[in-house]
Amino acid sequence: MHVFVTGATGWVGSAVVRDLLGAGHQVSGLARCQEKAAALAATGAKVVRGTLDDLDVLRNAASAADAVIHTAFNHDFSRFAENAEQDRRAILALGGALRGSERPLLVTSGLFGLTRGASELEVVSPASPRKSEATARDLAERGVRVATVRLAPSVHGAGDHGFVPILIRLAREKGVSAYPGDGSHCWSGVHRLDAARVYRLALEQGVTQSVYHAVADEAVPFKDIAQAIGRGLGVPVESREREHFGWFAHMASANMAVSSEYTRGLLDWMPSGPGLLTDLEHPGYYAE
Repeated sequence: MHVFVTGATGWVGSAVVRDLLGAGHQVSGLARCQEKAAALAATGAKVVRGTLDDLDVLRNAASAADAVIHTAFNHDFSRFAENAEQDRRAILALGGALRGSERPLLVTSGLFGLTRGASELEVVSPASPRKSEATARDLAERGVRVATVRLAPSVHGAGDHGFVPILIRLAREKGVSAYPGDGSHCWSGVHRLDAARVYRLALEQGVTQSVYHAVADEAVPFKDIAQAIGRGLGVPVESREREHFGWFAHMASANMAVSSEYTRGLLDWMPSGPGLLTDLEHPGYYAE
């Protein structure tokens, strides 16, 4: 099938593009600048130039595709509300182009606001600042074939620039790898290539569910993550108050750990990449 991918040059999206191409699908991908467009073209994908604010570009690309995967999101936390609204508008534009057809749309969200151990059936809290999943549910009620892929907070691997590298930078700056409280709260993790495969398998199966969990390590204690970072940097590992983590305190203190049992059985998805703690032993995570 021909799949249009937003965020096609991003951390997750670029892995999705390569996985789709490797499985024999055609891919067109959104790229916002010439450098990223050239990198995308080198993979064999067709380039669609534009940004998430170019709603007509999104509609036209979605209209020309057999399926759409939306992975793009601006992770500038200083303007998260604005970015969540941009994401909502983009999802509505993509969904509007697919409405009335059987062509599926997969959108991306996270685990924040879910209870520990939640299944794919649990609905994310309405108070969640990211609106991806709520927007997908609204589209489903309007007849769009849409589902949400919930990503683990750590989508790890070589080149990771997500939440764990934020913790590594903080530990390097402050000379201690810290965890809030007793560190017993947990994060889920998934290797980047395993996460990419969830999107493809969901499309190939026909997007029969409303939510999928791209989660391999279901519950990694935060203290274990801090200890791995401490070993990697050669710094002490200690408990610290929330203030230590600054703007990242809300995330560092959160339980973001769910079950992926249903997704694994439904898609016959068997994560094969290294686990989060194994990946954190790699020296590449600590190179300056």
